[in-house]
Amino acid sequence: MTTAHGGYGDFGSSLRDLPRLRTSRRRRASSWDRTGGNDDRVTVRPGETITLADITGAGSVNHIWMTVAPAGFDAGADADHLRRLVLRITWDGAEHPSVLVPLGDFFGVGHARTTNFVSAPLQMSPQDGKGFNSWFHMPFSDGARVELLSECEERDMWVYYYVDYDELDVLEGGLGRFHAQFRRVNPTPGISEDGLSNDELQFGGTNLTGADNYTILEASGRGHYVGCVLNITNLRETDEGNWYGEGDDMIFVDDEPFPPSLHGTGTEDYVNTAWCPSETYSAPYHGITLPGGPNWAGQVSVYRFHVEDPVPFTRSIRVSIEHGHANRRSDDLSSVAYWYQELPHAPFGIPPVAERLP
Repeated sequence: MTTAHGGYGDFGSSLRDLPRLRTSRRRRASSWDRTGGNDDRVTVRPGETITLADITGAGSVNHIWMTVAPAGFDAGADADHLRRLVLRITWDGAEHPSVLVPLGDFFGVGHARTTNFVSAPLQMSPQDGKGFNSWFHMPFSDGARVELLSECEERDMWVYYYVDYDELDVLEGGLGRFHAQFRRVNPTPGISEDGLSNDELQFGGTNLTGADNYTILEASGRGHYVGCVLNITNLRETDEGNWYGEGDDMIFVDDEPFPPSLHGTGTEDYVNTAWCPSETYSAPYHGITLPGGPNWAGQVSVYRFHVEDPVPFTRSIRVSIEHGHANRRSDDLSSVAYWYQELPHAPFGIPPVAERLP
């Protein structure tokens, strides 16, 4: 007897929707030991690409769990492996991948670091954030390929993973494909401090174009932006106020001119915090996973997910943010943008490994 499988379905993921009976079939690709033993992992060697899941037909990935470690737990080698390992996902046999992001950054924290945090779509779980989880839903109509690339130089890496998905007979229309892209500018092109007071550097100047903002996402086609992880390394050394986050967010939809319809008031405001925060915090849709050190020094990582408020576009989108007010600061900025759109998408790459390392 053949069991019929339905389409994507008209239910959501709330507790209210759980009683609704479904016709999809639950599947999993994982690293379980095929010999029946306890070596439930795969090994990726320097320069190697391994396939985590190669799925045929229609379906929807709805959970990915991973953890990685240097083989033998040799923490001294390739300690920055979370920027050297790259997650690559391709939908529907497309020529170009839709996800191309360093592994740690994809799961919500930059700088090749981990820490415990909880959001709705992404989480890093104990111990010390070493358990990575994604609950982004990722539908596909004709196959999905999930790969991991290693650009480590010295060590083999142990990889444990689940890729959980629903198997479907058909994927109905109107569903975008999940995308994620990593970007970095180090340093951002600020201005000289010569002759300026601290207040003039931090709060002076004007920006009436948005042209020199840091770009989190630039995409063309039809889709909607669903959020980002933004990482800052504060490169300025001073005993005066060294707040990095006066930069406004500006989201330009469908080639609209300045000022965009979505113009914000500051970096901490965009991630839904306030008044130059310096403590960790995690909520379903916004948070601060790495707050930096005294006087906001060092490495910062924040997130904002547009789950209840996605930003749709029909032709194009540019998600940007100032690097300091009026783009006056020169810091190390990197980001992951998450969005859905129709295929094909404009191809994008990833910076070489030397340009990704923290």
